[in-house]
Parts: sequence; C-alpha cells; structure tokens
Amino acid sequence: MSAAAANVVLASTSAIRRALLSGAGVAYEAVSPGVDETTIKDSLLAEGASPRDVADALAEAKAIKVSLKRPGLVIGADQTLDFEGRLFDKADSVAEARERLKQLRGKTHRLHCGMVVARDGQPIWREVVTTTLRMRPFSDEYLDAYLQRNAPGVLSSVGCYQLEGEGVQLFDRIEGDYFAILGLSLVPLLDLLRRHGAVPL
Repeated sequence: MSAAAANVVLASTSAIRRALLSGAGVAYEAVSPGVDETTIKDSLLAEGASPRDVADALAEAKAIKVSLKRPGLVIGADQTLDFEGRLFDKADSVAEARERLKQLRGKTHRLHCGMVVARDGQPIWREVVTTTLRMRPFSDEYLDAYLQRNAPGVLSSVGCYQLEGEGVQLFDRIEGDYFAILGLSLVPLLDLLRRHGAVPL
C-alpha cells in the first residue's frame, strides 16, 4: 500500500461501498462517521430541504466529521430515495418493506447519491448523482416470494431492493449510473482521487 493510497478514508462502514472501492483497486481505510443521521435529516426536512439536498448534507456531515480526526482525503456518501417528492427511510421490518415495495410497484422513483470529499475539516469536492428507476407491475405472489428469499438483506437498502442481486428483477427501466444506485458513483469520484494523487494516473 503506497503512502498516497493510504491517505484515502471512507467515512462509512457500508459493506457495499467498501466493496465498490476495493473492487476499483482503491486502497483506503473505512471509519464509522458517528453522525446522528436522523437528527440532521429531520432538521433539514423541517426546513423544507429536498431529498437531493438531504443526501448532499448527510454526505458532507460524514466527510467533515471524520476529516477533523483523520488526515488525507475523506469520502462521505449518502443516498436518499425520492418518491413523488417524499423522502423514504430504510424499512424497519419485512412487513414495512412489503408495503414500501407495493407503493413503488409500477411507478418511478429517483435515488440521489450524495458524495463529498473533505480534507482537514473542509469540503473540497462534492457531487450528487441522480438515477431514475421504474418498477415493473410485479404480482403479490412474486413480491412475497422475493421477500422470503431476500429478507432480511433488503432492509439494508432504502428501496428494499439490492440491485446487485435479485432486486434487479423488480424493474423494467433503469436510467443512470449503476454504481450510484449501489451507493457510490465511482467514475467522478475516481477522477477526483486521481487529480489529488490518491490513486495512480
């Protein structure tokens, strides 16, 4: 591991975000940001913030908090689900996941992937990548079988699906960045890391 590569810190313990960075060949350290996401989110929504702005603000809060304690480039990321202008949180139970998927069934929603890179407590780069997804009108029978096969893993996703697995079968149209749907838009992020010498040119 080179000294430059070691200077990348992921302000997240998300398994999928770690897998994305590792798969791209980025050497990094993962650190839990310890941010009270619920309080920040509730405050922003009370002020009328959009789901997109919430993703951006949460990513910034994570990056800044960790970068105050760790040197190098600190990546903060967050993802929000925007359904008809409403922000959906992760489901707390399989029953709630079932109702969530029934709401989304046959309709279009958007995912906002917010990313902020901070250094020494200051944001130096930010981007929000939005993808649009439309669920097919699947049957109740398929839905129940899907949840039986994939619970409780679906509870880790705000949309109650994991696109890298069977969740892709829930859709009939997907527009945008696949990596952003998983939680980290790699192409613009890797460009930023290259420009700062954190990964090889």
